[in-house]
Parts: sequence; structure tokens; C-alpha cells
Amino acid sequence: MRAITYHRYGGPDVLQLTDLPTPKVGPDSVLVSVRATSVNPVDWKVREGYLDGLMDAVFPVVPGWDVAGVVERVGLDVPELAVGDEVIGYVRKDVVSGGTTAELVAAPVRTLARKPSSLSWEEAATLPLAGLTAYQALRRLGVGRGDTVLVHNATGGVGAFAVQIARDLGARVIGTASERNHEHVRSLGAEPVPYGEDMVASVRQLVPDGVDVVLDLVGGGVIRTSPEVVKAGARLGSVADDAVTELGGAYMWVRPDADDLAAVAALADRGALRVDVARVFSLEEAAAAHELSASGHVRGKVVIRVA
Repeated sequence: MRAITYHRYGGPDVLQLTDLPTPKVGPDSVLVSVRATSVNPVDWKVREGYLDGLMDAVFPVVPGWDVAGVVERVGLDVPELAVGDEVIGYVRKDVVSGGTTAELVAAPVRTLARKPSSLSWEEAATLPLAGLTAYQALRRLGVGRGDTVLVHNATGGVGAFAVQIARDLGARVIGTASERNHEHVRSLGAEPVPYGEDMVASVRQLVPDGVDVVLDLVGGGVIRTSPEVVKAGARLGSVADDAVTELGGAYMWVRPDADDLAAVAALADRGALRVDVARVFSLEEAAAAHELSASGHVRGKVVIRVA
């Protein structure tokens, strides 16, 4: 099979189009014929070695954790799925190695859900990691009807999903974004406020008594402004800055979960979750896809079409 690999940490230039053997399928896994995958910031951070102390890499590494594709083979004990089923998955394993930027991937059943029928392959590939991150974070923070939620980086890959999911849960949402993206924030269902020194005053103008929940998806110390914009007893969470724990909040990391992923897929199928694809690359253009994701100047998700 064709796959993108890298044999050492480094920049986009370490990515190579390679021929690899077909992955072996364990008893609780399936072989997925990949139609599309997406690039998340964690992909190029792993490639550059930033997570080396957290996750072991087994070279050559096939990058990528998101997948949308068709079940080609099932393991010995997989009653949930059959050959021909269309699936999506957040295929994160115990080590960084056999990823999804390939024509075939062996995926544990616990990482998969059925593909939303309303989405294209490219759109469906954007859901797993980013959608799960938003869904699990909001659920852990107990977001519900009547809450006011401040989402930092509301137009990022995770942020756009977080805004929409929080709105579906019945919350009022305020989202930080650059001025040029404020109309996009409104289209997602949130009230925009600027980044930087005017953020606190802008939030206080909208919610004088303070917000109930802060979800930090950008890092850079923004979570430390929370005491100035929250009411007593507010819940704080971050996926980007462990300093949130010093403020009594939760530092969170997404995990594969078939039921949670099915819930995210259901939101998309009933029209509660809009998907924004920024650009679609071919498998041969994987390095350019990583470069665009790392640039920080992209709204929506970067997708790699595999088949």
C-alpha cells in the first residue's frame, strides 16, 4: 500500500511517499480502506518531536489519527462491523506509528463509528479528533442549558465544533477570534470578542456578571485571564495550557471513544454540526498539507484525500 512516512523527527521535508506492507488486523480491529484523513496541529507537533516525552514513536511513522473510509476486513471478534461498512475514526494507538495517512489502516473497534451519511468523505474525515475534543471537553465541564460559555479560539478546528456543540446543548456562547473572523463566529452561533488586551472588557460588556464556563483551545497564557471574566463557581478547562490546574480547572486530552464519536456523527447528520473544509490535498501533497496546518493561517480543517 502507499503511505506517507517519516523515519526521524523534523520538518515537512521528512515526509515521504512510501510503499508499505498491508497492516495486520488484530482480533478486535478492522482494516479500513482510507478515503480521506485530516491534518491536526498535533500531527506536525508529533512529527517535530514535541510529544516525544509523552508518546513513544516507532519509526517509520505513518502520521495521522483521523480517518474516513470503508471496512475491508474484520478481525476475529468484531460483531459491531462488517466488510463494506462506512466508518470514521480517531485511530490513536498506544504508540505513534501506524497512522491514517495511508491507503489502509488497522483500526481498533473502540476508535470507530459509522460515517455520517450527510457528509462527504472529506468532510467526515475532519470530525473525529477535533469533534471528539470539543464534545468530551464540554461534557466534562458540564455545559448545559442556561450556561454562558467562553470559547478561546472559536474559529479553530476544535473551536468551531465547540461553539456549535455548546449551542446545541442550550448554552450561550462567546468566542474569541481575530476581527476578520468575527462574522464567521456569528455564523456559528456565537458572539465574537477580540483577542488581546480588549478581550476582558469585551466579555464583561456582554456578560457583566461573568461567564459560567471557559474553554481554552489556544494556550499562550490566555487561561490566566479567566478570574477577570468568570462568576463565582465557574468551570475552567484547557486542552492547550496545564496552567489551568493552578486555577482549579481541568487540563484535558481527547481519547478514542466509539460512543462519543457516534454522538458527534449524529450531530452532523441532524444538521447541528457544520463542517468547514479549508483545503483538500492529495496524498502526494502531504508535506504541503502539514505546512498549511502549521502556518496558523487557516480557517477550517485541512484534508488529505487518499482514494
